[in-house]
Amino acid sequence: MTTMNAIIKTASISDPVERGIAAYLDEIIELRHDLHQYPELAFQEHRTAKKVAALLGDWGYEVTTGIAGTGVVATLRRGDGNRSIGIRADMDALPIEEATGLDYASSNPGVMHACGHDGHTSILLAAARYLAESGSFSGTLRLIFQPAEEIGAGARKMLSEGLFDRFPVDAVFGLHNWPGVPAGQFGFVAGPAMASVDKAVIRIVGKGGHGAEPHRSVDPVLASASFITALQSVVSRNIDPQEMAVATVGSIHAGSASNVIPESVEMKLTMRAYNEEVRARLQERIVALARAQAESFGAMADVDYRLGFPALFNHAEETDFARDVALQAFGPSVVEANFRPRTASEDFAFLLQAKPGSYLFVGNGDSAPLHSARYDFNDAIIAPAARYWVRLTETFLANDNG
Repeated sequence: MTTMNAIIKTASISDPVERGIAAYLDEIIELRHDLHQYPELAFQEHRTAKKVAALLGDWGYEVTTGIAGTGVVATLRRGDGNRSIGIRADMDALPIEEATGLDYASSNPGVMHACGHDGHTSILLAAARYLAESGSFSGTLRLIFQPAEEIGAGARKMLSEGLFDRFPVDAVFGLHNWPGVPAGQFGFVAGPAMASVDKAVIRIVGKGGHGAEPHRSVDPVLASASFITALQSVVSRNIDPQEMAVATVGSIHAGSASNVIPESVEMKLTMRAYNEEVRARLQERIVALARAQAESFGAMADVDYRLGFPALFNHAEETDFARDVALQAFGPSVVEANFRPRTASEDFAFLLQAKPGSYLFVGNGDSAPLHSARYDFNDAIIAPAARYWVRLTETFLANDNG
């Protein structure tokens, strides 16, 4: 059996959940490697969904496929409890060329599990098997395997197709691995836990000409440079210093020759915030600033501002409950006392707008960052994270909940 990192071995093997998961952990790790080797992009997770559905069906779940195209929902009812819990894992990969050199590296050119969704799926499947075989609860368990998280469309599509109307839950939970946090450490944040994400494409149009005669042109490069410099004032002078805001220009393209002033410049931006008022203020100021800066140079700005998804807001009661489960299952040494919100984004935010719940984090150890071509999910955190899902389910659906 795979040797587990000492940092996450917080309970004796006499713990029945730990012992139960350990019995088939090698199979789950093998499955994780298989999913990693055959990654699939958003809404293309056909092979992954088929494997997930087949396993859940074999374990006795009532399985529904085809939600949002490739989504899978599995239901397990036990006892006469009237409560229901939802747990979600994401399945899609990223358009990244893998550079890990692993034996199980991606066999799909230009596609890679660079965010650990292969691990999230494997964690939930490990918990699902234990809960089906040995779980002690009374109520309804819903397991949600979601497509297309990376493009922010999967959760919305599942909801639009009646996810919680067809599969009601009292609360919904999810998790994400996090590089740089010790392996197996759990983090919980009430309130805003991850940022909203919006994008903008700004095209500044001037008048092209010869680089030796700039006075006969309207230089969009100069106008865009001025805009990028002025952009820094939006966060520093238009946003409350006690609020979080990010405005980043991640791409700029213009021209192809050193002696030619191009006709236009295209910039791509990303904006992040925890607060909806801040989010709206960013949009207002960036659009106005781009147009004003362009006009001051005699150019014009075309701004395509695209709203993505909102900040992920964890409900206080459910987050306190989720934290208490971790403390009871693992003890305080495995729960980060002051885990801070992340400025990355997650479309689980839409599920939390529809239902109360919480999104938690589990350390991936000293790995490459998320979305890196050298990232790999840490197999050592599968067992403790799966054990956590089991304990969360059994506690939420305790036999005395009526």
